[in-house]
Amino acid sequence: MIDILSQIIEVKIEEVKKLKRDFTISRFSDSEYYSNECLNFEKALRKKEAISIIAEVKKASPSKGIIRKDFNPLIIADIYMENNVDAISVLTDEQFFQGNILYLNEIAKYKSVPLLRKDFIINEYQVFEAKANGADAILLITEILSESQIEELSKAAFELGMKVLLELHNENQLPKIDFSLNKIIGINNRDLKNFVTDLNTTLKISEQISANVIFVSESGISEQRNFDFLKDTKTNAVLIGEHFMKAESIADSVKKIQEYCYY
Repeated sequence: MIDILSQIIEVKIEEVKKLKRDFTISRFSDSEYYSNECLNFEKALRKKEAISIIAEVKKASPSKGIIRKDFNPLIIADIYMENNVDAISVLTDEQFFQGNILYLNEIAKYKSVPLLRKDFIINEYQVFEAKANGADAILLITEILSESQIEELSKAAFELGMKVLLELHNENQLPKIDFSLNKIIGINNRDLKNFVTDLNTTLKISEQISANVIFVSESGISEQRNFDFLKDTKTNAVLIGEHFMKAESIADSVKKIQEYCYY
């Protein structure tokens, strides 16, 4: 996965170059969404009675290939909203996850919950692009960013009214994070080296953070016992993609997970 990350970043560098050739900041600002007030991603994750659900629109991944063959992002997002998920994550990376920024743009036309742009963001142009296509929040990944990049990209998002989900996979990344700036922390339970998921990662990392932040546990969450475990940690929300995408009935799967979320 580390090698895949390196490949992804090489592609992103080229994508940013193209983005800068094709768009100006003023062109982004002409978008119908650019001046719209964002839905409150942070508030959606601060529920007292239950763990919040960020449901993901995800067609494929480098490790699993195609996850859902009958993939229609608009239909999937509609099912999520009809079943009252708290937020929706939209994968927009094309080459490695078969996503598209247009998925985000189309879903934003009728969104009733906050939308998270999930991609490999390394440049502020991608932040502007996210806002111009209807995102209410963006994902930043500590493993691919320096401390100064995290600060720069976070502030760019905040200035546009968006929130940031700052993700890490390993406690070694903690020194990069300014918890007075980044208040929503995603803990990915998947080991980047061997793909194994372990929910103890959420426990271990969250215990080392004393700041008052929102914790989002990601990867390897699908069963009652997973939620029983997470309820004993500081977890406020979960991000679930593959489990929903593999379900025969996405609606039934969401309803079942919601039952697990209540305290």
